[in-house]
Amino acid sequence: HRFTSAHEFDLAQFFAFTCRFIVTNNGSGHSIAGLRYKEYQLQDYSPWFVKQLNNTHNWKHLQSCLVKSDDCKNLYKKYKTLKQYKLAKLTPIEAGCCRPPSECGYPAVNASYYDMSFHPVSSNKDCKLYKNARDIKCYNCDSCKAGVAQYMKTEWRVVAIFNVALFVVLSMIYFVGCCARRNAATVRSKD
Repeated sequence: HRFTSAHEFDLAQFFAFTCRFIVTNNGSGHSIAGLRYKEYQLQDYSPWFVKQLNNTHNWKHLQSCLVKSDDCKNLYKKYKTLKQYKLAKLTPIEAGCCRPPSECGYPAVNASYYDMSFHPVSSNKDCKLYKNARDIKCYNCDSCKAGVAQYMKTEWRVVAIFNVALFVVLSMIYFVGCCARRNAATVRSKD
């Protein structure tokens, strides 16, 4: 019975890995000419994942964490000049939550401030949602949700790899245990 529960645990781990892989398989980002980082779009992720991010309760909780985090607050410290900022390889959260999407056409004044006097070039609703205020930025934007989705995808992949390794190790232990048990039973039956 001990081996059965270990085997069930292995199967549960494998199932969890499979689910994580399916949920996070989409979405790889879009390269933008002249930028070293990618921008992410919410529609590139699985419908289940998007539904979770669009859930008001879930997003309000995530949004409050993002506002409290240093991701957007410290951009001006990280990139002291506009040139440094434009050459930076931003994280998915920095690219999605701390700045308006490139298609809006707002010129960057520095790493944390955009000239909002320009009218958005794009009809993307994120262009109207972005504000320079520290507690607003683009936290209500789909691009921010997509940045969070990409971050979570990356983190879940690490967990999934660990789960596969754990599955292999536990399967080997289970196999060795079964062989030892079978050999012990054969030795006892010969005596």
